[in-house]
Amino acid sequence: MTFFQALLIGLFAYLGSKRTPWFFGVTGGWNMIGRPLVAGLIIGLILGDVPNGVIAGAMVQALFIGQITPGGAMPADVNWAAYIGIPLALAAGGTGEQAVALSVPLSMLGLGLFNFIMTINAYFPHMADKAAEKGDGAGIHRATYLAAVPSFVLRAGSAMLICYLGTPVAEMLINSMPEGVLHFFEVAGKMLPAIGFAMLLKQSLAKQWMLVLFLLGWIMIGATSMSVTALAVFATAVAIVFVMAQGEARVPVTAPVESVEEDDCYEE
Repeated sequence: MTFFQALLIGLFAYLGSKRTPWFFGVTGGWNMIGRPLVAGLIIGLILGDVPNGVIAGAMVQALFIGQITPGGAMPADVNWAAYIGIPLALAAGGTGEQAVALSVPLSMLGLGLFNFIMTINAYFPHMADKAAEKGDGAGIHRATYLAAVPSFVLRAGSAMLICYLGTPVAEMLINSMPEGVLHFFEVAGKMLPAIGFAMLLKQSLAKQWMLVLFLLGWIMIGATSMSVTALAVFATAVAIVFVMAQGEARVPVTAPVESVEEDDCYEE
């Protein structure tokens, strides 16, 4: 991996990190560029290996597909998992299985970096408050933009350095690993995405019987030649019918209101 490639990966790692104000904020950054599936495409374009980049991104995405960030709290840092795990595996000649295996410990280390950045950024709201007390509008803007500096330096810098300096180390480790260890990573890399889907199912299934719908889709894919796109369209139709049926069942049936005749006779 060249220095320029590592620099580009570091730049996109910053743009796809949480709390980055650029590129449409959280919508275009964390929820789009920061997703492993999109990151795999970007990394594949940078490294010149788009097919393996997309495959590795899809496998890492499956691992974290059930992760949510309530109130900004992150159980794992997907950014490091995507923008360091995927390029290290691809540049070292590995596959998507190795990318998944690397992404797990990297996501834990990245979480520590995220908390460290948030600790540093806690200083800048106080700077803006002091500027607001003085009526200094420019000082408020200055504090806002300065808050992006630690994230850029630490996010982009860490991803760039680890990818550039860590590629030879990762390549040496992969080439020197025994066949049994590589087979273990291959098996683990295929099993870990199942954990992500299990987390997603646990959050999505409002009732236990809905698991039958998931099993139905799995059987249709395995027993027929139906494509994933066709299955998605079929599942969408089933979901629409189910929602409409549930809505009709919940419409309250009101008893007919008997008309009350007004008495025109009033006593004075």
